[in-house]
Amino acid sequence: MTVFKAIILGIIQGVAEFLPISSSAHLILLPYLFGWGESSLAFDVALHFGTMMAVLVVFFKDWWDLFVGAIKDVKSKEKTMNGKMFWYLIIATIPGALVGVLLDDVIENVIRNNILIIAIALAVMGVLIYLGDKWASRHYKKETTFENITLKQALIVGISQAFAVIPGFSRSGTTILAGRLQGISKEAITKFTFLLSVPIICGATIFKVGDLVFTKEVVIGIISSFAMGIVAIKFLLSYIKRHDFSVFAFYRVILALIVLVKLILF
Repeated sequence: MTVFKAIILGIIQGVAEFLPISSSAHLILLPYLFGWGESSLAFDVALHFGTMMAVLVVFFKDWWDLFVGAIKDVKSKEKTMNGKMFWYLIIATIPGALVGVLLDDVIENVIRNNILIIAIALAVMGVLIYLGDKWASRHYKKETTFENITLKQALIVGISQAFAVIPGFSRSGTTILAGRLQGISKEAITKFTFLLSVPIICGATIFKVGDLVFTKEVVIGIISSFAMGIVAIKFLLSYIKRHDFSVFAFYRVILALIVLVKLILF
């Protein structure tokens, strides 16, 4: 791993983590396309730590309000929106965390080495995101705002996050799709997805911390993913106010086709 590659992979992680295009797939597929050799899962987790810090910086006040709200709810036994949402996010994290722990060896040794599965997952989810977003826009006349997300909706979003252990499905892609299919607005599910990334990435980082060696390249990768993560978060929050998720769906399919062509011809 060179400094240049660490910077590039950090930038890729920062951008792809928050856009619904699968950061884990990009961290595997782009080195494959350029012949760089695959990075370790532990290095990928380090880059995810950088994007987690980006979420905390952008949404620090939100998470602080959620945490304070949860404490107040416990002390006063009165439910507030912040307290409710804090526990919804924690509950929604559990399915993905359990699947990640149970399938860690399979993900590391089987799925991450199967470029075909990753490319297919990338394309399939691209099609589903496109169709699901279009269907939700036509089907729901009144969409759910962030404040009105229910426990059932949060739990389904959390369950969908479990599929993201397969590179190509995309954590943000699956959760956004699950939210849109339930009538949650684009803005609301995007914010919920960003907030939901914190506990799952934090857990994955702790789980893999023993494998991390903080070399110069790893630190540079973390800094790159952190900086680009902030840019990507602010971009998507602004972008979805005027656009849908179609461009990301098309991009996923195009990238998958490029990878499939290389697999077939080379």
